Amino acid sequence: MDASEAMQQAIIQAYRVEGRTSPRPPVGAVVVRDGHIVGAGATAPPYGPHAEIVALTMAGTQAQNADLYVTLEPCCVTIHTPPCTQAIIAAGIQRVFVAQTDPNPLVAGRGITQLEAAGISVHMQPTIEASQLIRPFTTYITTQRPHVTAKWAMTLDGKIASIAGDARWISGPESRTWVHDLRDRVDAILIGANTARIDNAQLTVRLTPEQQAISQRTTRPAPWRVVIASNGDLPEPLALLQPALAERTIIIVGESCTQQQQQRLLAFGVRVLPVANDATGRADLLAALQALAGEGIMHVLLEGGAQLLGSAFEQMCIDDAVTFIAPIVIGGAQAPTAIAGRGVAQIQHGWSLDHLRVQQSGADVMVTGTINYQAYLQSTTRA
Repeated sequence: MDASEAMQQAIIQAYRVEGRTSPRPPVGAVVVRDGHIVGAGATAPPYGPHAEIVALTMAGTQAQNADLYVTLEPCCVTIHTPPCTQAIIAAGIQRVFVAQTDPNPLVAGRGITQLEAAGISVHMQPTIEASQLIRPFTTYITTQRPHVTAKWAMTLDGKIASIAGDARWISGPESRTWVHDLRDRVDAILIGANTARIDNAQLTVRLTPEQQAISQRTTRPAPWRVVIASNGDLPEPLALLQPALAERTIIIVGESCTQQQQQRLLAFGVRVLPVANDATGRADLLAALQALAGEGIMHVLLEGGAQLLGSAFEQMCIDDAVTFIAPIVIGGAQAPTAIAGRGVAQIQHGWSLDHLRVQQSGADVMVTGTINYQAYLQSTTRA
């Protein structure tokens, strides 16, 4: 087994716990001795051992003079668990291969320095997969809000529903299956109150047996279901307020939500997070995201609707976009489009996508990318 293959095995370990470690990053590690893996592990749910400790424990005495491959720089400080660097040194590891330095300023190169000071040879072995795995953690650490992936499905003419409000189903079954896999990799799914009322969304994760077999992800609690309802006006029959779903549901309310209304929501068994209003009198989106970060939520899937998506773009809160374009045209001047809000006055100031990827998803076309706000920041007419 060469170094590239060993690091790939560490990455596979990390993928198995994606969405299961927040507010810590999903990290994978393997211990290799004489070309064979003698220990492997991934970050445990909060606040269990880090990936390196799991792998070293499995390896036992075989870690002596072995190599350690890890997708993120080993930690060197005590927060909830002891430093991994000390365990690596004590185990007698000879060489450490690191895919990515830690974006956390408490570590940020210090882990590598500690290992090298102890006589351990450290080699950087960056990979795109390892970098992608910790992007939500990087956003969380550097911006004090969750990483936000926006998802929507639309027709070929950009509509998300017909003039009568019919939206089921715009995307095909293959796309909907892909969305459930995405939901399984995030900490929370966020929608607006209108979407909650109109769709009566459950925001559950329903993986196929094939998806479960391929991903081999560990079990986890359901992602948090989050609704921004500024005045707390959500009807009692709503699925998210029923006992089966309420325990993992958060309602974010603004200043217009009375204490009586908050108590009404709490009686359903949901959590209520009050935040300040923005200039429009609605619950402030950025404040809502920061409140979610305070709950240890590191990656949010934003599923709309159009008003919430538009606000998120204009406040530059979206990091990644995933959209499904269905091969159907429905027309209608009053039929809602995917992104509402004020928008931009000139095409050149729109939000563009970097790292663009276009692929087939059944009959649909799936477009993904990271949001580039540079042109929008140069606009004098933005909201």
